[in-house]
Amino acid sequence: MRWRKSGSKKQQGPGCAVWEITLACNLNCIHCGSAAGKKRPDELSTKEALFLCESLKEIDCKGVALMGGEPLLRPDWADISRRVHELGMELSIITNGWLGQDKRITQQILDLSPECVTVSLDGADPLVHDMIRGVDGSFDRAIKALRHYASLGIPTTAITTVHKLNLKDLVKIRDLLRGLGVAWQIQMATPFGRLERKHVLSLEEYYSVAMFIASTRKLYSKELLVAGAHDMGYFSNILPDLQVKGWEGCQAGISTLGIQSNGNILGCLALGDDFIEGNVKERPLQKIWNDESSFRYSRHYKKEDMKVHCSRCKYWKQCGGGCSAVSYSMTGDLHQDPYCARHIEEMMR
Repeated sequence: MRWRKSGSKKQQGPGCAVWEITLACNLNCIHCGSAAGKKRPDELSTKEALFLCESLKEIDCKGVALMGGEPLLRPDWADISRRVHELGMELSIITNGWLGQDKRITQQILDLSPECVTVSLDGADPLVHDMIRGVDGSFDRAIKALRHYASLGIPTTAITTVHKLNLKDLVKIRDLLRGLGVAWQIQMATPFGRLERKHVLSLEEYYSVAMFIASTRKLYSKELLVAGAHDMGYFSNILPDLQVKGWEGCQAGISTLGIQSNGNILGCLALGDDFIEGNVKERPLQKIWNDESSFRYSRHYKKEDMKVHCSRCKYWKQCGGGCSAVSYSMTGDLHQDPYCARHIEEMMR
């Protein structure tokens, strides 16, 4: 669904705000887009964070996903989560699983009744996962967290970020997750943050991941719900839609909102600092969100904005040139995502 202007200047609120509440992290992941580790010196205070919860509600945000860094390292994460819950917005938490066995944290999560807890899993064994995550023992803790949360009836998802270092592990990861009662999201790593370009999937490898997602959905749908993230798929002549709802164009600043821990506002956190639209310490979120000059790359693109293969595609209006984050990180510009299933199929003819 494309962005539509209403008669007033108030715009439809985002379905989900992805909020990096801290950059502090206890791991050191090779592919971390945020290059997390130490907290930002100017991160929002508890008072500022709670006020931001109110602001999100005022723009009619439907849900908030807390991430980091490692969000559970922020001392007031439960206070922020509780406020999100009290305001009637859906709460989800994205964690590396390191603290998954902490009884106090587990009870806090249970009390919050989150829509979902997502645990990162980037390998099928410690050799691969721990190498990618930079800390020994991280694989065992992630697996235990997934099993623990699922056993307690908490809606649980594993998320795998794919690159050349773990591409061959996908089948084994699938075997690990089948029957655990969790969902699985697969996304592609891009050269943003710590990831070196040499580790990014080739177009052929990317397409193999798309085929893997499609085949897994067909063969194992009763044991494992799997979906591609915003950077997977796009109008294939062969493969079905890989996202849960199908691709409707970049949703940054339309149905999604990204918030950095210091209050910077972006349409999507994967886009990085070049796409900051403002800071809530300096300008109210409502004004940033409702400003018609904000998020123009996704809200107001035209045919002339499409480049290379996207300019020739009949789906340009619906697609918008694919994932803005992938397009920008791989080409230095927007509306020309090279990682497009349809484009790859045409190249292989």
